[in-house]
Amino acid sequence: MVPLLADENFNHRVLRGLRRRLPTLDCLPAQETEVYQREDPEVLDWAALHSRVVLTHDVNTMTKYAYERLAAGQPLPGVIVVPKELPIGAAIGS
Repeated sequence: MVPLLADENFNHRVLRGLRRRLPTLDCLPAQETEVYQREDPEVLDWAALHSRVVLTHDVNTMTKYAYERLAAGQPLPGVIVVPKELPIGAAIGS
């Protein structure tokens, strides 16, 4: 399973549901890292350095910076965007 980094605004109810469904899930909340309250490019840098896919609700800026990284040839393990409007059950796949 790929390790994840949940950005600081990611819904913790979704995260708890994912952890219940997948007990071995390696998902680190940004609040537990040095990139807590940092700008998106720094979060993406940290995620790339630690080989973590970013889990986010941020359809606008996080994806913008992710595309910029790719265009610049910088590493990017990935970004999973979960629309904020998606019901929690659908977000965790129950």
